[in-house]
Parts: sequence; structure tokens; C-alpha cells
Amino acid sequence: MSEDTIRLVTIGRIIRRRWRLLAVLTVVGALVGYGASLLFPPSYTASASVLLPGQWEERELLTQVDIATSSTVVDRAAATLGWPGVSGRELQDRVSAKAADGNIITISGTADTPERAQQLSDQVVQQFVTFAARLVGDNTDPEAATQPEALRQMVVQTSRRITELADAADPGQTVASVQTRTELAKLRTALQEATNKLDQAAPAANKANMVVMGPAARPAGEAPPTRVQLIVAGALLFFLLAVIGHLTAARMSRRPRTEPEIAAALGSVLLGTVDVPDERPAHRPERRGPRARIRWLLGVDVRWDIPTPRTSGDEAGRQIRYRRVYARLRSQLPLPRRLLVVVPDGDEIAHRAAGRLVAEAENDPSPSSSSTGYPMLRVVGVSVDRPMVPDRDDESGALVVLSAGSWTAGELAGIAEACADAKHEVVGIVLAGAVRSRSTRSAGRPRDAAIPALAVGSDATGGPG
Repeated sequence: MSEDTIRLVTIGRIIRRRWRLLAVLTVVGALVGYGASLLFPPSYTASASVLLPGQWEERELLTQVDIATSSTVVDRAAATLGWPGVSGRELQDRVSAKAADGNIITISGTADTPERAQQLSDQVVQQFVTFAARLVGDNTDPEAATQPEALRQMVVQTSRRITELADAADPGQTVASVQTRTELAKLRTALQEATNKLDQAAPAANKANMVVMGPAARPAGEAPPTRVQLIVAGALLFFLLAVIGHLTAARMSRRPRTEPEIAAALGSVLLGTVDVPDERPAHRPERRGPRARIRWLLGVDVRWDIPTPRTSGDEAGRQIRYRRVYARLRSQLPLPRRLLVVVPDGDEIAHRAAGRLVAEAENDPSPSSSSTGYPMLRVVGVSVDRPMVPDRDDESGALVVLSAGSWTAGELAGIAEACADAKHEVVGIVLAGAVRSRSTRSAGRPRDAAIPALAVGSDATGGPG
């Protein structure tokens, strides 16, 4: 998993195998979102629009937006409203404005009730229009106020002068007639410039005539984030964090998964791989302690990052694998002797495989036959937290059976050290993999039924978990 690409099938496997944990975390996230909604009281937002007639540049509209949310406008609105305990500084955080297409400025006010939100928005709009009109009036000097009328008088005089000159002009090609027509052209140019200046002065005067496009509508619902949105956001956030946490943990996992890595961690040779049908036991083993019960209830006692078991052949094909592994084990031993089959606690697949190996050893020919003899096997469970292997008695060696990808390199090294402390040489390693059987459930049942009785030694330090 640490080097695999994260695919949808991986996320689907997380949801399928850890759905109880994800459901609990989602409910916790929803409760956190509900608690957050209690800390933030519901709020309501009302908006009103102001139309700015004339031609406005973008920077001018942004200036008007800043004026609408300025402290001067908001303080005057707060003074007019007279809400007890609410100052202009507090209202400034509740007022916002934005410029839209068509020279429209939308002013919004947020309050704890729909009525107050409507009153706040309307009052800020009124104060903004009043303050903007006052700014335009203060910035208009006397000369600029008399300019339109002077321009109109100039237009009238120029028109009269052009008429007089036109009547007195000589239609011939004399010098006097040419000068007259030149002067008439200059006067017409002056008239055109005066007219343009008059047209430019008109929009500036219209900018003070802002139009309020109706009162603010009373809000019908809460402003986001609402309580429902906070609950949904909390549940979704915790669900995503749980999935991301699973993926991150799998990426950072240091569990050996390949055969050479496992063999190097245990310091021995790999004898082979055997298949174990992936069958859930009819009864769960008794859980020890409240922590183990909680892990079982949440479903975290089952590895999620192990791929879905592949489909295997029939029981005869699986039996051949066990015989070949046992034959390699016999070839590793120069003389018949007793061996401990060391299985990590909690590895149910490995425990079942160890039981099958013990059954295979019992079915092997006796030492008195023509064969070279067979090792006697006894299964012991070893805790990976504090591994302890029985001291050397009748047994003089250890065979480690485990499933791939379930244990870290440190845990495997701890098992190897425990075997060395008990003076047991690790003669080989057997990997057990879960498979889906194509045969019926009754096939192979007599051999599997004998496995639980063979999976625990009389002096084992711990039974199969």
C-alpha cells in the first residue's frame, strides 16, 4: 500500500471494512457541528440597492463602496437606530457593500432578527445617499456652479455673431471674404467646444442624484452558515478526515509485504505460501478487556488494507501446497525432531494454516518407514507486543507461520529474538494467504474441524487471538 496508487477501489475498501468506525466518526462530527451552531447565534441578512445615474468609472464605484461602509455612514446609522448596547463599531462588522453591473451598489446588513436586519440595511442606505450628496455639494465651487449658464450665454452670442458675419461676408474670392470665412470657422469651433463643456458638466451634477431602488426585503431565512449547514459540514469533515487518516497511515506503513522482506526480518528462509479459505467463524472469540470489545464493535480489529482475497482452486489444490511446504521443511532438517510452530496472536489466517500443517505432519509416514522421518509440530501463540517463546524442551527449532502485511519489521524481529532467547533456531517461514474457495462449504470440513484442537499447545504462552 505504501507504494500503490490510491484508487477508488481503495476508498471503497475503507468504507466497506470500516463502515462502523466511519459512521461513529460521522455522528461525532455532526455533534461537533451542532455544538458550533450553539456558539454562533442565528443571523439574518437584508439587502437594498442604490442606483448611481450618469457615467461612472470602476474606481469611482469602488470609492462609493468604501464610502457606504465607512465609519461615518455606519455611526450615523447606529445613532439613528438607537439600539441599546450596539455601537457603530459593532455595526460596521455587520455591514457590507458591493458594486454590480449597471452602476448599482448593493448594501447588506446582518442582525440577529429579520426586522433588525431590514432596519439596518435601510438606514445605512439612507445615510449613504445623504452623505454622498453632501460630499458632492461641498466639492462644488462657485465658479463651477456658474459655468453652465456662462456657456449658454457664449453659445447665444456666438450664434448671433456668426449670423451677422455671414450676412456681411462677400461671396467672392477677395482677401476680406476669405478672412471672414476663417473667422466664422473659428467661431463655430468655439461654439462646439462650449457645447461639449456644457454636456460634460451635466453628468457631474447628476451624480448627486442617487436613487434608492426600494426598501430592503425582510429575510425569510437565516444567513449562512445555518445550523443544518454546520451539522452537515461537521459530519462531512470528520468523514473525510477519517478516510484521509486511513490512507495516510497506509502510506506511512512499514509492514513488510514481500517475501524477501519478511525473510530478512526473521532471519530465515521462506519455505512457501499456503492458502486458507476466508471464512468468518460462527462465533467470535471471547474479547478480553473493554478496549478489545470497543475495537471489535468499531471494526478496527480487522485489517482494511489487505487486498480482497483472490479466488483459489479446489481443496485438492490447496492440500498440494501444504504437502510441498511440509516436504521442503523435511528437507531442511537432517534428522527427525520436534518443532514449535510459532504463530503471532491475532493472526487467525496463520493459526488456521498452522493447524493444517500439524494435520499434514500427523498424516506423514512414520520414521520407521523408508522415508527419512518427519518433524513433530506443536503450535504456540506468541504476543507481538511482548513475545515469549517456551524454553527448549523436547522441541529443538521453530517454524514461523504468519500472514503477509500484518506485522511490522520490528514485530517480526521481536519474534525472532524471542526464539533465539529460548534457544530455538528458526528453521523456516511459511506465509498464509486468505483465498475465496470455489468449493462448497462442506468440502474439506472434516480437516478444518480438527484445526482448533491442534492450534494451541499445552504450554503455549498465549492462544490464538
